[in-house]
Amino acid sequence: MLTGETTHAAADAGSTDASRTVLFDFDGVLFQGDAFEQFIRHRYARSAIYKALAFVTMPWWLLCGVVSRRRAAWALSHVALCGLGAQRYQAAAEAFADQLVRRPRQFYRDGLAALRRHVADGDEVIVVTGCERILVTRLLSQLGLPELTVFATQLKPGLFGMRLQVHNVGRRKVQNLAAKGVTRWRLAYSDSFQDMPMLKQAGEAVLVNGTPKLCKRVEKALGRTVTRVAWY
Repeated sequence: MLTGETTHAAADAGSTDASRTVLFDFDGVLFQGDAFEQFIRHRYARSAIYKALAFVTMPWWLLCGVVSRRRAAWALSHVALCGLGAQRYQAAAEAFADQLVRRPRQFYRDGLAALRRHVADGDEVIVVTGCERILVTRLLSQLGLPELTVFATQLKPGLFGMRLQVHNVGRRKVQNLAAKGVTRWRLAYSDSFQDMPMLKQAGEAVLVNGTPKLCKRVEKALGRTVTRVAWY
């Protein structure tokens, strides 16, 4: 199975009909915020040990920040996951997901309603996200959507704890889909310019809660108009 991809449906994603395939990003489209970031913040908030480790390793993650903010964020994530093997990580991620689904206004109801309409209409809905696989899969399952195909970021066990294996963002999303035979799709929902590769290959690109500046930038890059939706 492709790293970072989970299929709950019986059908292989590679057999999807492009005219019925619909892609949804997760963070910022279905979920209000960044779910994995909230998980990492939760781990720091409940443990003085991880806070101390973050202080001790400050030179490392500050150096990573010189290269990019994303590298620094993952360095801090690795600190927060220190000591966790695969089973303990899964238990922690799923327990946190169970908490998240009970929080009011944590999800875009309009986005979930749109997704469910596509499912009811018989479309092949695929969630393509930079969120971590176990966390996002549990969230969708708790929302009553356990049968969706999910392409997501995946971690792997390391010497000191869970580590990043594949970060499913940007062009990586399209590459992972193509590896499973999914190369065209009718609709793609996103809230980020980072998803340009995914939006470019969509028959219709949909921006969720996009600012005028972002919409203009995406349309210029695409060379065509995008559909704009405001979801709450």
